[in-house]
Amino acid sequence: MALLQIAEPGMSEAPHQRRLAVGIDLGTTNSLVASVRSGAAEVLRDEEGHALLPSAVRYLPGGDVRIGRKALAAQAQDPHNTLVSVKRFMGRGLADAERLHVPYEFVDAPGMVRIRTVQGDKSPVEVSAQILATLRQQAEDALGDDLVGAVITVPAYFDDAQRQATKDAARLAGLNVLRLLNEPTAAAIAYGLDNAAEGIYAVYDLGGGTFDISILRLSKGVFEVIATGGDTALGGDDFDAAIVAWAVNDRKLSELRPEDQRALLVAARQAREALTDAPQAELAATLSGGRTLALALTRDHFETLARPLVARTLSSARRALRDASLAADEVKGVVMVGGATRMPIVRRMVADLFGTEPLINLDPDQVVALGAAMQANLLAGNRTADDEWLLLDVIPLSLGLETMGGLVERVIGRNSTIPVARAQEFTTFKDGQTAMAIHVVQGERELVSDCRSLARFELRGIPPMVAGAARIRVTFQVDADGLLSVTAREQSSGVEASISVKPSYGLSDDEVAAMLADGMNSADVDMKLRALREQQVEARRLVESVEAALQADADLLDPDELAAIRAQLARTADAAASDDSETVRTQVEALAQATEDFAARRMDRSIRQALSGRRVDEIV
Repeated sequence: MALLQIAEPGMSEAPHQRRLAVGIDLGTTNSLVASVRSGAAEVLRDEEGHALLPSAVRYLPGGDVRIGRKALAAQAQDPHNTLVSVKRFMGRGLADAERLHVPYEFVDAPGMVRIRTVQGDKSPVEVSAQILATLRQQAEDALGDDLVGAVITVPAYFDDAQRQATKDAARLAGLNVLRLLNEPTAAAIAYGLDNAAEGIYAVYDLGGGTFDISILRLSKGVFEVIATGGDTALGGDDFDAAIVAWAVNDRKLSELRPEDQRALLVAARQAREALTDAPQAELAATLSGGRTLALALTRDHFETLARPLVARTLSSARRALRDASLAADEVKGVVMVGGATRMPIVRRMVADLFGTEPLINLDPDQVVALGAAMQANLLAGNRTADDEWLLLDVIPLSLGLETMGGLVERVIGRNSTIPVARAQEFTTFKDGQTAMAIHVVQGERELVSDCRSLARFELRGIPPMVAGAARIRVTFQVDADGLLSVTAREQSSGVEASISVKPSYGLSDDEVAAMLADGMNSADVDMKLRALREQQVEARRLVESVEAALQADADLLDPDELAAIRAQLARTADAAASDDSETVRTQVEALAQATEDFAARRMDRSIRQALSGRRVDEIV
């Protein structure tokens, strides 16, 4: 018997109809959009045939806006209103932005830095939204219909604020975000499916403004990220800045205006790109006042300038290998991503570290967008028999909360596979406590002061109980985009509070690069500090407990016993403020010993009171 597919009138789908979804690589220097067509991922080109859209927006008087190549052409003449590399400012505050030495007038604003233009102050989210809107229109023109959604890639080391800023930009651009996908993971998807690869692979992603390294295990259609690292303040822009610094010093240039800085950066990038294939390039720029600059830059000299920057990327790579418990020679292949990986010195130093020539058979500018397009195609529901693969990504930094004494209790460890949910139970510190402050932090150190604060909220309505009796279950949930939500629930009463973590600014440049290194370098000091804090918390807890007991049952003690306990109580209270954990521990033990007989008497009294007036058969 033949089976017919029945649908409501006007609702039946055309044969082979696909839901149109795209992958977008929102890059620091260039952005691009790709989609799966005829079973293969391909980059969608604009009407002039260009695959790459320069990530540049120029604001003109009167309200006109130019995006892409037309904007980029004017960056040296109009640097204040031609905004490039705005990805470096996503989710960041004023102090972070000013460290980058770019010719913009920054405006401090709640939540995120803004850039002053002739059309008013613009946030990085607004600028990125205009780039994304251009890509959306380009995709709809190429595909001939509206999009159901997009997968947008972000650096693996983007934190919650930077990821949320990217989602906000997409929403402003009229895009439905199917998922935020880490750039190295997107590249692995493209290489894994294209090459049918299995084994351990490293993805080395050096873009215009950020560096990422990810270690992945590919096996039978499963893409498992086992370690990740990187630097959100290191990219091709920094190599250009090194060339400019050399040129300024060599020619002793002074009083450089913003137009001069931008002209030099443009010339530096052109020279750097030329040195990919040539042994020598000319650094040529026209400066204000009719001055001209012409300098010959050899590849050897450029590589001397570049070597410290490449070495920084390799330090992150070694750290990621340690996190994955792997030696460099266990890595089967190294995928190169990002236009900056075309530099010969980068490929050579990466090959030396891993002992194998990097994989460069896919265009490093396009590979991220191609992988994102494959993921978007699946999430849109266009699954085929060949698409049975699973993506397992990770979070880059540990998540936890503050406990007594300013200590960090980690709930989700770094390199945990996402999406993930973990829960731990906590309790109250004082008798009758009816509220608890929840402080969510991110980082690898033992003390809250050394980690980054993400969010704070309060759980109220806890039934009054003796200290330690309440059971508060705190659940951390990280979604597939790497965004965090936290819920606290008191188990006996069911009272609950929650928060979606949307911090107001991103990690500073120094924090991102140094967090893991600090965690490793400071491990011994951190453990000693943690031991001290734990002893101090125990001392304060015991002092409060003894004081409460004396208020209730001091009559059980004769004057000499009471005086001795009060004297030891004072010594222990003083020790709680000491920086010597051994001193604190000694005084805690002394107070416990001094009150041992008193505790026994209190127990006897409590039992007698409980049994008073009751028959034996009632007790049994």
